Parts: sequence; structure tokens; C-alpha cells
Amino acid sequence: MSTALWTDSRFYGPELLQVSDAVAREKGLEREKILEAMESAIQKAARSKYGNEHDIRVVIDRKTGEVSILKCITVKDVVENETTEISVEEAMRMDPDAKADQVFTTKLPPLDFGRVAAQVGRQTITQRIREAEREKQFEEFKNKTGEIISGVVKRSEFSSVTLDIGGTEAIIKRDQLIPRENFRVGDRVRAYIVDVSRETKGPQVFLSRTHPKFVEKLFMQEVPEIYDGVIEIKAVARDPGSRAKMAVYSADTGIDPIGACVGVRGSRVQAIIQELQGEKIDIILWSDDSVTFAVNALAPAEISKVIVDEENRKFEVLAPDNQLSLAIGRRGQNVRLASQLIGWNVTVVSETEALEKSNQEYHAQSKMFMDMLDCDEVIAYLLVTEGFASVEELADTSKEELASIKGFDETVAEELISRAKNYMVGKEKEVLTKLNEMEIDPKIMEFGVFSNEALLTLAQHDIKKLDDLADLSSGELMEILPNLKESFANDIIMKSREHWFS
Repeated sequence: MSTALWTDSRFYGPELLQVSDAVAREKGLEREKILEAMESAIQKAARSKYGNEHDIRVVIDRKTGEVSILKCITVKDVVENETTEISVEEAMRMDPDAKADQVFTTKLPPLDFGRVAAQVGRQTITQRIREAEREKQFEEFKNKTGEIISGVVKRSEFSSVTLDIGGTEAIIKRDQLIPRENFRVGDRVRAYIVDVSRETKGPQVFLSRTHPKFVEKLFMQEVPEIYDGVIEIKAVARDPGSRAKMAVYSADTGIDPIGACVGVRGSRVQAIIQELQGEKIDIILWSDDSVTFAVNALAPAEISKVIVDEENRKFEVLAPDNQLSLAIGRRGQNVRLASQLIGWNVTVVSETEALEKSNQEYHAQSKMFMDMLDCDEVIAYLLVTEGFASVEELADTSKEELASIKGFDETVAEELISRAKNYMVGKEKEVLTKLNEMEIDPKIMEFGVFSNEALLTLAQHDIKKLDDLADLSSGELMEILPNLKESFANDIIMKSREHWFS
């Protein structure tokens, strides 16, 4: 900015407004920001001349460009600074209607800036304009978080790549680059804006080329149906540089969402694969039925059966022996991406392995019934086949329900239930005997949340006092008693600690 602005008081007026308009256009800022910077610069120079202890304020008329330099004195009930404050009594001598916090102003003559003052003024304006530019850039890029931006490589270092994105620097850290991806200075790069932070040297823009949303935004640019909202991307899972899975859905039954994303002869998806350095993309159909979605997510493998554990959000998937390796994928990639896409834990087993496991469980449960009920193999197999998993379940079953099983009559049913109840009574006595031998603190026995069998298991792990239980984490308690739910385990631990705070 010209020194004449500060050395010639005649410059105050329309010329000042012209300069502010020109600088605003050049810097892409609001005219008001430039005028505020000028006010700040003139104020700083005026305080240097009249004394920093005074309350000097500068106002530039937005219509005429006239500069008013005002010395201000504030009316106070209690005067702490006699230079800038005046008591109510003194103020009333000048104005009978004066009140506390009222400001009296005295207009000072225009300044003739010297060389030093002119330099200070230019520096102040430059600094304020730079701050305004940084704030504008921060707001601009903050609003672009979650979008794709294109920039030119300015520096390529071991730990990161720096891009020039229109006067602002953006950083892609090495772990946010696709593996084996190298850029040279001058290369044009597209990336996803992950975060924007405010720094003293300007806004810091962080980019990523490995984020799952990067794939989603690329498809939004390539596929008009996604941009228009006709096709919806439900989820994306990536192994950057190797493979990605994307679930798509359309409420319009007349549209093939997979075909639209692939494009004619694969033109649309190939453009994205090329941008991602050859990363393969599986586009699958999303379904609100979790089993159907799981089968789709494991494509291209064929699945024969899905066992759902909704409580723990787990799928056990059975695949034909010749499809097992395809379902798992190289180094478990296919099943891992499917798990990320669905948001559930997915385990893949072969049909042969599942059959062997089922036979082992079948024989183990049959043997348990034979040992505990002193029954023959046929009866034990019938109980397992009907879904009985424990003697406790059998003891709680009615005689009529058990007698309705083919091969049983009321006499057999009554005898089995009687043997089950006798076994439970004997087992409870055995547990109580062991508990008495282990000298367990009565307080933990009176705690009221554990069965005697659970108390015995705790005692076998040296948890014999309430303080021993309170010292555990919920995870440690669940390791000892695997059947506990996490929420219940947390409640037990917190309840066991209540006496610490009593």
C-alpha cells in the first residue's frame, strides 16, 4: 500500500474508499474487513502520537471516507484510571444528564504521519488483511470437509505430500496415501478432505486417498444417478490399493443400481479403478434383510447357509468346500471386508467342518445325558435331537411336553424328569459342600446375584471376598463367567464397589 496514504492527510476521503475497494477486490475480501484494518492502523499511529495511555478510537465514514480520530473518556461510578475515566459528579458538570458508562468524545486533529508511523500503519494493515485472508480460507475449507478436492503437488516428502489447492496448502500423510503410490512435484492429485484445523500460519487442510468416503464421492462424481439421489450408497469397506466393497440400493425398482454404477462396458467403474491405482471394486446389492445382505457381501463366493447370532451381532457362514477359499479370500480379505461392510462379525466355515463340529457337539451332549441321567444311547440321542442342551432344561420341562416326543411315553417322561431333578439336587448339595470347604466370605454369598455354582467358580479363581470381586474389571469377570452379558457384568462390578463409598 502506498506511503502517500499515511503521509498526506488530504488522502482521507473518497480516495481512501477507492483504495479499500481495490484491495478488497485484489484479496477477495469484504470491503468492511479492509476498512477495519485501516481503522486499526490509524488508531495505532494515533496512540503513538497522543500516548498509549489514552483511549483513542478511529472511525472511517463508510460513505465519505472521512477519518475521525476520537479521544474517549468513560463515565464510571468508581474511577480506576483517571486518564480514560471520569466520575459521574465531574461528568454532570459538563452534562447534567450524564450517567455511568456514558462515553464523552473529543475530536482530535488529523495526523501527519512520519516515516515510522507510515511503516507501522502499513504493517498493521498487512497483518490484519493476512488474518482476514486466513479466516476466510478456514471458513471456505471448513465448509468443504467431506468433499473431494484437486490440487498440485508442491512438496513430496517421506512422511507426507503437500498440495497447493488454490493458495492454500493441504497435507496427505503417508498413511493416507494408497500403498505404493508416489507423486512428483507438479502432479495433479485428487483427495478427500478429512479435517480442517485453524493454525497460526493459516488453515491446515488434511486430505486422504484411503478413506472409504473417497470411493463414495468418486462414484458420486461418475454416476449421475448417485448424485441425484436415485441410487444410494449404503456402505463402503476398503483395503486401499487392493480391494473395496460397496453396497448400493435404489427404491426405484426400474433401476439396476449395480449396472448403473458399473456403466456401459464398465466405463464408470473403470475410471474409478484407474484413479485408485487398480483397486478392485465389488459392487453389491444392499438389503435390509441381514442374512441376504451377508450372502451378497461375500460375493463372488457362493454360500449355502447362514447362522445368525443377533445378540452378539455375529454370522457363521457355511460355504461349500470348493467355495471356502473364495469366501475367505486371500489373507482373509473377502470375509474381512464383508464384516466391515455389514458391521457384524462374520466367520466362514466349510460344510465338512461344520458337519464334523455338529457331530462332535451331538455326541458330547448325548454322552452328557447318558452320564447324568444314567440312560441309554437312544434316549440321549432323542433328547439332543429335540433341542435339549442341559439337564436343567429337562428338569424344568412338563411331563406332557416330554411325553409328546415320538418314542417317549408318560412313564419314560416322568422317570427322565425325576432323574433330572434328582441330579440337580445332588449337584446343588455337592456345590454347597465345596463352598463350605473353601471358606467364602458370607458377604459375597449374600450379594444376591450369583448362583451357588457361579460362586464356586469364582472361589476356584480366588474370588472369595466382596473386595476381590470389586477389584475385577467387567472383562475379567466375563472371562471367569463366560455366560454373563457385558452390561450385567458392569452392573455387578459397580454394585460390588458400593461399600467402598458408604
